[in-house]
Formats: sequence, structure tokens, C-alpha cells
Amino acid sequence: MARGAACVLLAGLGVSLVAVAQPAVAPADPRPALLKRAAGETPLAKDLEDLTDHVGGRPTGTPACTRAVAWGLDRFRALKLPRVYTESFTLPVLWLPGTLDVRVTAPESFAVRAASAPASPSTSSPLDARVVDAGEGTEADFLRLGKAAAGAILLVHQKEMKTLDQLFEEYMKSRPLLAAARAVRAVAVLLESTRPRGLLYRHPVDFGALAPLPVAVISRESAERMGRLLQQGEVRAHVAIHSQTGGTNVSENVIGEIPGREKPGEVVLLGAHLDSWDLGTGAEDNGVNVALVLDVARAFMEMGLVPRRTVRFVLFTGEEQGMYGSAGYAERHKAELRDHAAVVVFDLGSGKTSGFQVSGRPELRAAVARAFSGVPGLGEEAAHAVDAFDGTDNFDFLLAGVPTFVADQDGAPYLPDYHAESDVFERVNLPEAKRNAALAAVLVWALAEAPQPPGKHQSRAEVEALLKATKLDQQMRAFGQWEDWASGKRGFPRPP
Repeated sequence: MARGAACVLLAGLGVSLVAVAQPAVAPADPRPALLKRAAGETPLAKDLEDLTDHVGGRPTGTPACTRAVAWGLDRFRALKLPRVYTESFTLPVLWLPGTLDVRVTAPESFAVRAASAPASPSTSSPLDARVVDAGEGTEADFLRLGKAAAGAILLVHQKEMKTLDQLFEEYMKSRPLLAAARAVRAVAVLLESTRPRGLLYRHPVDFGALAPLPVAVISRESAERMGRLLQQGEVRAHVAIHSQTGGTNVSENVIGEIPGREKPGEVVLLGAHLDSWDLGTGAEDNGVNVALVLDVARAFMEMGLVPRRTVRFVLFTGEEQGMYGSAGYAERHKAELRDHAAVVVFDLGSGKTSGFQVSGRPELRAAVARAFSGVPGLGEEAAHAVDAFDGTDNFDFLLAGVPTFVADQDGAPYLPDYHAESDVFERVNLPEAKRNAALAAVLVWALAEAPQPPGKHQSRAEVEALLKATKLDQQMRAFGQWEDWASGKRGFPRPP
């Protein structure tokens, strides 16, 4: 169609176009300049400050998330990217925080610091019931409880979380624990916080559906006090949870792109999730990497970089509920996913990047090593882990056979503030965040400019073999995703 007609059509879809002169020949290697840029002043910190201080915590489905989408659009447009637009998707279930009241009423009376758990249903009416100590909620603990759990509020103890493995264990045990609690006819569950010094956080206890009974996270101090009182006799508590729950909910991803000069139909995607939970302001998870995506786009525009392939910058929402923004993107673009050469995702705060995980595909390490040739510590294949995990926005691309690269960042500074009240601007390591942005720019440039894609697209059979070899199938079952994969509802593109 004529260019004028195309502009009218795209404008009607919420797409903005800016004319950009595209070079006919490859530019000089910009990687040294991209790395050097990180040592100077960039607006990354200002973008993060604006997002966290003026928008704040932004669960998908809230007015704050709607403001964050508008904010992302404004930021991309200010960079004068050739294309800026939004794409909608649907979450299968809505859960938003509301009011919460947890108190011990006997043998003593005191308030319990608590936060409702995402995907927890509300109490139909305030609960006033016995508290029963369910240990760590293991199968043996439930066998020990027997009939004592019927009609009771269960107190479940948890160790302090210090590693990513322990964080995944917390997620993996939620669904079987709550199924067991329902089976013994408990009326609610109080989970001991895995963070010290009274810190609370949002711990999703299910994905894509509501949990079978009300759940709240309570401070370690309150949990331990209740545990000691239970050793001496009966304890009673009052629990009232009112959250906003409902059916499907429509949200949007924010997208900006630079069309490729030779292969505009092939795409290298750089993404981070824009949504967050609400107790903090979503700085480490994942505002700092939203600012990173913006800064990579800014660097390309400032330096006039137009690589061989299209570079698409995506700010996903719906990630915290189960990566539904990226799943929605994959569904919308299912006919084009074979033209996605690579997907790069950052989602571990401002921790130092030591390499890129290649999601169970060792053959992809060569492309990353080539991208960082000459960069100390990153120019060798061994620097890039074969690890794969189910928990960020690369996952639905992995399920579709697309090569994916997830920044392998130091989790130690990120974990204490994960989903917590303390996830605020001050916790971010800004110098490290700027270095991460430079590394992201180098990798995205190299993948988009390389004569050949970093690896082939896997078939469904190859993806399924990968899922089993990496034990991702076990994580998917724990998160309630395996049936969607097995049925073809989610994952490898179905025929149009």
C-alpha cells in the first residue's frame, strides 16, 4: 500500500512513525563506543526515579499500571524511535490487593504484620478461629496434624531466603501445600515471611487461577511469637482479607522499534517487565531494567545505529501474574516467531551481569561470546551458562523454539528486596545498572547485525526434549503451566 495510507492505518492502531534515514552499508563496529558510554552520564537514573517515585508500585490491572504504560509510551516517543505502539493481551484472572486485618486474640491480643498473597481469595467473612502450627507444611507435617487442622488457621514456618534456589523452592511448594491445607479443611494459611526484621512481600501462591483458600504472609517476628505461644496452649486469631478478584482483564505491552536496514522482517527483541507488585515501588523488580531497555534504545538513536535486523524494545506487563504479557505477545505474533532471531531479557535488578543464560541450549553460547569478543570475562563461551528456568519473559519464546538469552546477574543484592516493601530507588546500584545497559546494547547490536542468526529455531519435539532435560517440565507442573503446553494452548505456535 502507499506510504501515506500505511501511516493512516498505523496511526489508527496507536502506532507512531518517525522518518529515519537508514544507511545502505554497515556502520563501523559501535561496540567500543557503547561500552564507553556507560562511564558517562546517561538519563537511566532519571528514568528510574520518575517511574518509581511518580508511578510507584504498579500491579497489572491497577490505575498505576495504566499510568506506567502511558509513561513508557511517552519515553519511547521522546526518543523518536521510528515505531512506537502498544499491544493488548488478556490475563486469565484478576487479583488486586485490598484490605487486610490479622490479629492474635488469645491468649494475648496483638496485631500481626501481614500482607495478602497474590492469587489468595478473600475471606467470605472475618475468620475467628484456632491457630494450628503446621510446621513447614510438609506431607509429614500434615499427617501429624490429622483432624486438628479442620476449621483452623494454619501457621506455616519458613526458613530465611538467601539464594535463588530457596526462592524457587518457596514457589514450588505453594500449590501442593495449599492443596493439602484444603484437603484437611483448614480455613486459611499464614505463611511466615522469609525476610527478617519485619519485612513483608507479595508472594504469589498460584498463577492463572485463585488459590483454594485465603493466604497471607506474616512477619517472622509475629510467626515466631505465635509459635512459642502455641507450645504453651491454644492460640486464636482473627483474619479478614478483602482483595479485588475477578475474571479476565486486558492490559498492554509497550513497544518501540528500529526497523532493520537489510532484514527488517527479522527481529531481535530486548525486553523487561514494566509491572511490579505494590508494597515497594518496583525499582529492582523490574524498574531498573525498564530504564535499561530505554537507555539501549536511546544509545542506538543517539549514535544513529540501524543494524541489519529490526530491533524491538518491549516493556511487558502481566509478568508478575505468570508472564502473561510475553505470552500474549507470543500468541499475537505466532505467525512471525520464526522470524525472531533472538530474545534478550533482563529481570534480576541491578545485580552485576557475569554472562547470559542460554536456556538449555549450549550451541547458543558461541554467539554471545562473539558479541563480547575483547570484553574481559565475557568473551569466552564458558562465561555463559546453559541454565534454564521458568520465571521471566523469555519463557514463552523458549517454548516457541526461539533462541533466548537471559542476563545472568548477581542475585545477592536483589533477593532481600524481592517483591518487598524495601524494593525502592535507593536499593539500586546505579553504576552497575549503567554497565548492564552497555552490555545489553552490545549483545543486541551483535545479534541484530550478525550475518546469521545465533541459532536455529527448535521444533516442538526439540523444545519438549529440552524441557525434560533441564527439568523445566517439573517447574511448569508446579506453576500450573504444563497442561497449557501439552494441549498446545501455550508455547509452540499453532497453525494459523
